[in-house]
Amino acid sequence: MAPPSEGPRRPALLVAGTAAAIAAAPAAILAALAAFDRIPHTAAAWLALGVAAAGVLAGLIWYRDLVRLSRALDRAEAGRPPDDLPRLPPLRRVAEAADRLASSIRAQGQEVDRLSRAAVRIVEGLPDPLIVLDREGRPVTLNAAAREAFTPPGASVPDLGALLRHPALRAAVDRAAAGGPSESVAVTLPVPVERELVVQVIGLDPPLPDGGRILLVLSDRTRERRIEQMRADFIANANHELRTPLASLMGFIETLRGPAADDPEAQARFLGIMAEQAQRMSRLIEDMLSLSRIEMSEHTPPRGSADLAALVRRTAEALEPRVAARRMRIELAVADGVRPILADPDQLAQVVANLLDNAVKYGREGGRIGVRLASTPASGARPAGITLAVSDDGPGIPRQHIPRLTERFYRVDAARSRAIGGTGLGLAIVKHILNRHRGSLEIASEEGKGSTFTVWLPATEPERG
Repeated sequence: MAPPSEGPRRPALLVAGTAAAIAAAPAAILAALAAFDRIPHTAAAWLALGVAAAGVLAGLIWYRDLVRLSRALDRAEAGRPPDDLPRLPPLRRVAEAADRLASSIRAQGQEVDRLSRAAVRIVEGLPDPLIVLDREGRPVTLNAAAREAFTPPGASVPDLGALLRHPALRAAVDRAAAGGPSESVAVTLPVPVERELVVQVIGLDPPLPDGGRILLVLSDRTRERRIEQMRADFIANANHELRTPLASLMGFIETLRGPAADDPEAQARFLGIMAEQAQRMSRLIEDMLSLSRIEMSEHTPPRGSADLAALVRRTAEALEPRVAARRMRIELAVADGVRPILADPDQLAQVVANLLDNAVKYGREGGRIGVRLASTPASGARPAGITLAVSDDGPGIPRQHIPRLTERFYRVDAARSRAIGGTGLGLAIVKHILNRHRGSLEIASEEGKGSTFTVWLPATEPERG
């Protein structure tokens, strides 16, 4: 804003010019009358002097009102009411009109600013990610949902590389930048966790003040697709895995109602087997439902806080009766400095429980289970994290089976797995939980020497507040 004006420049020249303009015509008339002896020369001189004085007075009044007008305009621009309006009615009306105009402009500006802030709050609060690109396809603005969806764990800025490099979306953005109509594009992002998105590409004409030219509105359809797939998988898996125990139960029921109806010893034995089969079906259904729930939320990052050291200790204590029954021992080593991380504590408890449960089931009777928890520094593209290693000294796993261990219902020894209560879903559950947490699972095993399952999780600090 310009500094307040002190008034029109060269006031003497303004006053003199005004006086000359007012006195010129009367002075010329008086001079002509005096020249023709119509009035005395002395009277003409006094009258001319009087007219000149009136012109000077009018010039002074004019100058002072111009000063008042200039100050009134400055105060109107600064948003302050005028304190000294011009005396001359035309200039007074100009000052009052300028004050009204400035007040109207300020009110409109405040309304525009209020609407702009409201629009920003609305965009920030939208549940779907919204991204604004410039004409070259570079991101200009992201709302909160977009920043959350595309910011990797441990990073401070969103990573839109995989999204903006998608061929179908890139072509739609180019068409929108060239003035094409709005269109929807289906996009599948395979990493870090597979997500299925529908992106609405909208060209903005005219562009936004910040250079935004293309609007992307993203709708995540992953959950809907997962629900559909979950239903199909559950039916298929239930049909396949429950058929055998159900057939066994039906066979025993028929036997109890027929040949063994009067055989108490056979009844007791068959009822024990039936109870085992029922428990197996219960575990199987529980694991299938658990896996389905995990897969549905796999694409959404966790929000809670998990103390992995406390989870490991509690799980090890809960397994003590089973460990003692197999004459095994757990050797727990938790390094100093392992801090709580951003994670779903219930799901991480499931990871720890599944790994320790497998070690108890498949480890050597009378052997040891090693549990090591430690912090790891950043290395290359991998940020700082936490590793949990669970090892046993059991028979080990043949190398050809290791790549498939996290597949659902995959068993190295199906008969032994069923005999000890395994459902074939434990490591599949672990894999999907770690996918959600942007972690990883490494399996190392040597036949005759045992196996080690190592979990890595990013050491992202939980949100405070």
